[in-house]
Amino acid sequence: MTVLQKKNESPIAHLTAADIEAIGRELDALRQEVVESRGESDAAYIRKVIAVQRKLELGSRAALLVSMFPPAWLVGTVGLSVAKILENMEIGHNILHGQWDWMRDPKIHSTTWEWDMASPAEQWKHSHNELHHTYTNVIGKDNDLGYGIMRVDEDQRWHPLYLVQPLSNFVNACLFEYGIAAYDLELGKNLASERRRNDPAFRARVKAVLRKIGKQASKDYLVHPLLSGPSFLPTLAANVTANVVRNLWSHSVIMCGHFPEGVETFEKKSIEGETRGEWYVRQMLGSANISGSKAMHIMTGNLSHQVEHHLFPDLPSNRYAEIAPKVRDLFDRYGLRYHSASLPRQVGSAWHKVFRLSLPNGWMAQTTPRNAPAQVVKLVRMTTGGAKARRQLQAAA
Repeated sequence: MTVLQKKNESPIAHLTAADIEAIGRELDALRQEVVESRGESDAAYIRKVIAVQRKLELGSRAALLVSMFPPAWLVGTVGLSVAKILENMEIGHNILHGQWDWMRDPKIHSTTWEWDMASPAEQWKHSHNELHHTYTNVIGKDNDLGYGIMRVDEDQRWHPLYLVQPLSNFVNACLFEYGIAAYDLELGKNLASERRRNDPAFRARVKAVLRKIGKQASKDYLVHPLLSGPSFLPTLAANVTANVVRNLWSHSVIMCGHFPEGVETFEKKSIEGETRGEWYVRQMLGSANISGSKAMHIMTGNLSHQVEHHLFPDLPSNRYAEIAPKVRDLFDRYGLRYHSASLPRQVGSAWHKVFRLSLPNGWMAQTTPRNAPAQVVKLVRMTTGGAKARRQLQAAA
């Protein structure tokens, strides 16, 4: 059965093996219903979103041609930011998942689409579709959980380097597209040894990423500003702003999907001999939704329905809202928590976890205004005293 990350109380302790497989059969049946009902209205939806996005980007770039005038700069920058978010979230992410491959449209297909991101589509599909969605929230297997630079669970041994993870996470958010490109390359692992660094396949992937970054940078930071003539600098500033806004938004949405307090993590052994039903249950417990309006769902690429997306990553994103009540009913009937909250609450919860796990276990909960000075001294001793001192102070807590 699915094994949680050393939890004292398991949220699935009340489920039998038969219950878990019954959940799997219900979800398989729900998926099949959607597959059999896909049709022209779904195809019209994605084509309309693509058309709107392209017109919005074109109109925004036209406004930026005269961006020396502040109103034009503001309109162009806001429009370009929204266009980039739409392209990445509702269009690119979902097309690359193969959600629209059934249309057999060569222009809207996971094998031909290239998106407005630093990471080449083929590399992203491997790290995201094949690894993250297979090993969702499995510590040591799913690098999307903390991107290999953050402490993401209490059972991970604390080290003073984790004190900077709130800052590193913010920097990663601002430069998210480049962080994703580095993550797709698995730089930490591949730069660790000379053999990996010199591997021809790795070097080829690095060259592909550098070509993609060069193409993106030339488009946003040279070609379009040059086309603006006297508005070169305002247009350059608008493109930088739009990319940062897109990066911050997509990072926030993705953080909300798996990192808020209460979302479960799993041990590596949880996937040994994992059944279809157990895989479904792991997706259910390891994902969190964002509640909100239809416009907000579109702007998140429908990753606001993260639970439904992780259960059915290849179903059309516009169908997640339709099946969400049925999925929630399944949670309720089997006594499982359907993790859903507003965007501000989920973002706040995720960042609270980032700060909490940057500190030794229990430090934040044990700290009060009265004992704060003593707690700070303890933290300094744990930071400077070496591994033995950290273990002793942690044990005495």
